[in-house]
Amino acid sequence: MREDILKMEDALRQIRRDLHRIPELGLSEHKTAAYIEHMLKELGVDEVTRCLETGVIGIIKGQGLEKPIAYRADMDALTVEESPRPYASCHKGLMHACGHDGHMAILLGFAKYLMSKKVRPKGDVILIFQPAEEGPGGAKLMVEAGIIEKYNISKVIGCHIFPDVPQGKIACKAGGMMARNGEVTVRILGKSSHGAQPHLGADALLAAGAVICGIHTILSRNISPLDSGILSFGTIQGGEACNIVAKEVRIEGTMRAFSDEVYEKMVSRVEEAVSFIAKGYGCEGTVEFRHMYRVVNNDAALVSALEAACGDNYITTQPYMLAEDFSFFQQAVPGLFFFLGSGNPEKGFVHPLHSAEFDFDEKILCHGVEAYISLLEKLGLF
Repeated sequence: MREDILKMEDALRQIRRDLHRIPELGLSEHKTAAYIEHMLKELGVDEVTRCLETGVIGIIKGQGLEKPIAYRADMDALTVEESPRPYASCHKGLMHACGHDGHMAILLGFAKYLMSKKVRPKGDVILIFQPAEEGPGGAKLMVEAGIIEKYNISKVIGCHIFPDVPQGKIACKAGGMMARNGEVTVRILGKSSHGAQPHLGADALLAAGAVICGIHTILSRNISPLDSGILSFGTIQGGEACNIVAKEVRIEGTMRAFSDEVYEKMVSRVEEAVSFIAKGYGCEGTVEFRHMYRVVNNDAALVSALEAACGDNYITTQPYMLAEDFSFFQQAVPGLFFFLGSGNPEKGFVHPLHSAEFDFDEKILCHGVEAYISLLEKLGLF
């Protein structure tokens, strides 16, 4: 670890805790944005501007010898009631339970490092503080707002603190690392009748059971065993009383895959299965999809550069069915997204993301800054 990065540890801890105390939901990160703006201006970053009202863009001017590269941190929090700790959230019912406070601290530390050096990067470094990762997908909104073209961004880098990876390790893989995801709502419409005269009705509840069982065969019979996908239904509502044949049932679930081809195949087959199975029970079946984030698909050359930059500290991760809106940046330009390990059983840092108990040893913030700097150097940009 570089000496000047180690000297940042106390400052990074303070930044992280400042941000942890003011968690805000997506597209409402007003205090967070103001804090980041103040910090960037205090560091002397060449240009600081807004995007999407609560998004913040910092521009560190380079020598003009290479195309600009962007680094991204997400800003929003979750509706989680935090467990007690000295630096707990001041906003009741909200918490940075997914490490976004740490991501912002790392990016500010990265800016601090670059601005402390006499030599500028070979190209502009664009610092993207992005709102609404947890929803509705601030990365997509920023891309649609034109930031890639406006700043001539050639590639985008991001990281996520992750308790499944040992503390301080950098974990990544080329290709699909995180899944494309969507939500699905199935409605089964039947005809009610007395429970003692079921032949006079069309049982939406019975049809819904058949639909659930039928849909789950899609993964085993329509998707190659060499591909991965998930269809999980978490809620079901329907019926009026125990002695009335149900006239309507609503089922909700999530679907995920590591490729667009598999995902689209699942969409098509769900629509067909719901319609035809429901019809077999004298009911009508409809499906509504809410397509969300795309596959986090890491550029192979950038992964190789990260591995070389991190050396023995690098490990290859398995893919995860979790989703991340960083994928929308990767739809526009080559991108790299990696995990920064925070798992430390000895210190009790084992709780999963989105848990009220989630926390991490703030020493890892220095590892994040080190990875960003080392990658920039390995790419020949600094």
